[in-house]
Amino acid sequence: MEPISIFRDNPRGVTERLARATVGIAGVGGVGSNVAWLLARAGLGRLIVADHDRVEPSNLNRQFYFMDQVSLPKVAALADNLARIRSGLDIVTHRTMLDRESSCRLFAGADLLVEALDRDVSKIMLLESWMTGLPGVPIVSCSGLAGEGRSEDVRIDRREGLTIVGDQTSDLSGGTLSSRVCLVASLMAAEVVSILLRSRPSGRGR
Repeated sequence: MEPISIFRDNPRGVTERLARATVGIAGVGGVGSNVAWLLARAGLGRLIVADHDRVEPSNLNRQFYFMDQVSLPKVAALADNLARIRSGLDIVTHRTMLDRESSCRLFAGADLLVEALDRDVSKIMLLESWMTGLPGVPIVSCSGLAGEGRSEDVRIDRREGLTIVGDQTSDLSGGTLSSRVCLVASLMAAEVVSILLRSRPSGRGR
């Protein structure tokens, strides 16, 4: 059981409700890895994460990894880092390239899904797969977080069952900065918490 002091300053009732929730994160690079640690600190009970990649030196300007983790699988490194924040978080890791079938099978039981992939074609495939194969599960996605644009250009687009965070125009050719990537990740994590608190997760993913 988590020491209660970790969540002493959480708003009343939040810790107990988040502890029953399971969130799936597809892609644990700049956005996904930062969403993960924010949810861990908020009190989330269970995370399912999937990514096929390894940590590279160029990731360290924006991703939740460290120099001594270079060359490690990202999902393994992330699990280690989250365990250093709190030991009671249940983390399920999948080191794999997601496809239409696995994207639903691996995240079955999640109360909410986070899309944090880089490539547009992969994003479209994943969102279509989730909406078809896991109907009714809320999705928080990202689009447009590159460059050094104005913070006010980042917006939250709430649709039926899908929330998109980002400026929705910039692409990775503009480079990436920790400040902008983490801004999007923080807004996504806040949306995740807000949705989970409204939906009252049942703990079905455990």
